[in-house]
Amino acid sequence: MALFELVLPKMGESVAEATIIKWVKQPGDQIDIDESVLEIATDKVDSEVPSPVSGKLLKVFFKEDDVVQVGAVIATIETGQPENAPSEQEFTPDLPMEIEEHVQRDGIPDLEAQNPEESIKPVDFSNSSRFYSPLVKSMAAEEGISIADLDKIKGTGSEGRVTKKDIIDFINSGKTGQTESKEMEVPLLPTAPEPVQEKKTSSVVSAGDEIIEMDRMRKLIADHMVMSKQTSAHVTSFVEADVTNLVQWRDRIKSSFEKREGEKITFTPIFIEVLAKAIKDLPMINISVSGTQIIKKRDINIGMAAALPNGNLIVPVIKNADQLNLYGITKAVNDLASRSRLSKLKPDETQGGTFTLTNLGSFGNIMGTPIINQPQVAVLAVGAIKKKPAVIETEFGDVIAIRHMMFLSLSYDHRVVDGSLGGSFVRRVADYLEAWDVNREL
Repeated sequence: MALFELVLPKMGESVAEATIIKWVKQPGDQIDIDESVLEIATDKVDSEVPSPVSGKLLKVFFKEDDVVQVGAVIATIETGQPENAPSEQEFTPDLPMEIEEHVQRDGIPDLEAQNPEESIKPVDFSNSSRFYSPLVKSMAAEEGISIADLDKIKGTGSEGRVTKKDIIDFINSGKTGQTESKEMEVPLLPTAPEPVQEKKTSSVVSAGDEIIEMDRMRKLIADHMVMSKQTSAHVTSFVEADVTNLVQWRDRIKSSFEKREGEKITFTPIFIEVLAKAIKDLPMINISVSGTQIIKKRDINIGMAAALPNGNLIVPVIKNADQLNLYGITKAVNDLASRSRLSKLKPDETQGGTFTLTNLGSFGNIMGTPIINQPQVAVLAVGAIKKKPAVIETEFGDVIAIRHMMFLSLSYDHRVVDGSLGGSFVRRVADYLEAWDVNREL
């Protein structure tokens, strides 16, 4: 019978590895074409790996929680075809993205033969403010690299992150070569001051208290939020906007739009369209920081924070939002929001954001101070739209009327975004919302 080697598929330009979180199928199980074989996780999103062939799962080469490189052979499947039949591997499997390379099975260690006494000693990464991928953490633990030494390595990856090559170079140099810093080279995520590192908190557990272990995604969110606070000097500016025209316009067109296009139009795509216009007006809000360098982004990729049913948070990204019309943005928002709730996002769909929008109003909140989504330098929160009495200036004098009002709050990195730019940007967004054309056709 012919054997098919199942490989870890490519999941995006910036995704090189994934963690196996669950084998849906076990050796001996029958598999249909496109049936899920295992669940994997990257630093951003969980996804499934389907089988491009039908047959019986013979062997798996990795265990749950193992970190696997893209292109590595992860399992073999007996397809039921004679060995002299054309190999199924000659066909291009219908995977999320094309596989760039294959790793021969001979290069995969026999995990069943490992001695439990030789297991890798865990390393405590809680005292480090830098982000490390699961692969780097695994290599550091296996090679006995301490957190102190790891934090000294100058990362050559995106945004100054430590890569697999950096770890290998560090080992080959006798654990000294990479720790030598060069003039004007500042790591993106500097180690927090010693007093901060030493602060530890512990909770007293009383009778009747329930202890809930954080899941994998919650741990990642927690690490990312703490890292962002330690990296950026957060400042938040607020503006109250009169969005009466916008509310009345949406109320007028939403039914006809849904009947014609088969899509619901919420306020989120409208906010994203306005954000893209404001970013084009003030492009220095669309940047990132690498050491002492400011990187001005060409693309306008707007992430939208979405709450998941389990209470966790994910940020799918609308790529090149400035190049889409309102219908295109609406369709993209609805699709990403729907697949976020179903855990069907591809890893690449949460990568590459340059600015983030979070909607606090969906929870009835009127304002908040959001945390910057690193390596971005700003995030906008929109509050609930409330009817309020407001003073309106007319040619006949000031009058008080019932208006639809909303607070906007912009958190920005004060290292590189001054108050004039941050305040001007959130004001520009409010101006676009307040000037919405009630006669606009869509």
